[in-house]
Amino acid sequence: MRKFFALSLTLVLLASLVLTGCGGKKKEQSEVQKIIEQAQSMSLEELARKAIEESNGKQFYGVGNSSRGKSALPLFIAYLQTIDPNYNMTFEWQQPKNNKIFDQLTSDGLKTTGTFAMTLIQDGNQIESKMVKTGVLDTFIPKEWAEANNIKASEYKGYLALQTLNKVFMFNNTGSKTFTNCWDFVLPGEHGLFMDIDSEIVGKNFLYMLTAPKYAANLKAAFDVLPEAKKSQLQSTVDGLENDAKDLGLDANGKYALAWIKLWVESYNAQVDDGPICNTLVDRSATDQFGLLVYSKLRSVTESETVSKNNITVAAYQDGYQGMGGYGYCHYLFVTDNSPLPWTACAFIAYMTCTVDGFSAWGKDMGGYSSNPTVALGTEAKYQHSVNQGDKGYDWWVGQGKLVLEDPEYCSSVAFTVGSWIEMLTKYTGK
Repeated sequence: MRKFFALSLTLVLLASLVLTGCGGKKKEQSEVQKIIEQAQSMSLEELARKAIEESNGKQFYGVGNSSRGKSALPLFIAYLQTIDPNYNMTFEWQQPKNNKIFDQLTSDGLKTTGTFAMTLIQDGNQIESKMVKTGVLDTFIPKEWAEANNIKASEYKGYLALQTLNKVFMFNNTGSKTFTNCWDFVLPGEHGLFMDIDSEIVGKNFLYMLTAPKYAANLKAAFDVLPEAKKSQLQSTVDGLENDAKDLGLDANGKYALAWIKLWVESYNAQVDDGPICNTLVDRSATDQFGLLVYSKLRSVTESETVSKNNITVAAYQDGYQGMGGYGYCHYLFVTDNSPLPWTACAFIAYMTCTVDGFSAWGKDMGGYSSNPTVALGTEAKYQHSVNQGDKGYDWWVGQGKLVLEDPEYCSSVAFTVGSWIEMLTKYTGK
């Protein structure tokens, strides 16, 4: 096993060196990329006028992991109609299931002019490797979004996130059991409810991110403050993975990350969706059960004699809780490189990321945090999630809540090494 991982890591490093040394001429800009370059220096209103000129009377096709794009488009059209009352555009928003969005975009990308104008997509790892490096999708950074984040659109190197979503640890509190440390969730006999990592790949990215130095260090810090009785149940697993961590090129705390991953993968109770997990946990009968699920699912709980949000505790909200409170991943916005309506796509993206109304399809509910600080403040002022629903907000979650944030570049860099190691675990657990 050790030889396999050592060889794998060597091959990855060699491939990286070969690719780095290839050099070559800079790829010529596509027509859509040329439009994006112009669009990044324009205001939302200027983009809106371009969109009106381009798409009036036409059909707009979008595709995304979130169904709410379908709710945002009518708001966008209404905004354009404030500039030109005669403007009209029909639209269709598709939401492929079972991670088929990558195949759909890849296939559409083979056309000279595609069907889809833009996409709202998750899973930073596959976006990096399958969509951006292959030239299927292009990043557009709206001028006002960049200004709100105190950067220049032309100099920003990341992807444009519409929002960060968080999946957090919650437990049913109708019994006597408590979970005050993230290692409590992987103690012997515990079986957390979790959407299977092959059903929703961002869950696998979460596990990849735990091996990054920052998050591995957080896991070690949480481990160090465990009571000795609990620590003794886990120590042999941690120590037994020291060599694997070295073979995978991880730092000194890598063994803690691998231990948590191993114990979690071997113990979690695989579920097909976060909705049923939430429905289970808020029921009074789910005594002592816990899960890792999308925080926003709490918005849809209907109170009854046996079902209540009061029956669950958000683990990280407890005084003295130690370690990660969950993980965060983004919905990213891209223009397709063969977009049939690139100006309209840019205007729609700017509208969603630069206005409270544009983000409202997501922002009206808790647990989705705009990447634009101005829109985030406006959304909180309008909907008051912190007051009405107890949501402590993005800054709290990434700070005190120690949310593990997805980094597409890091996920892509370890997808083969750490990913192969996790695949071995799932093979033997049947997951």
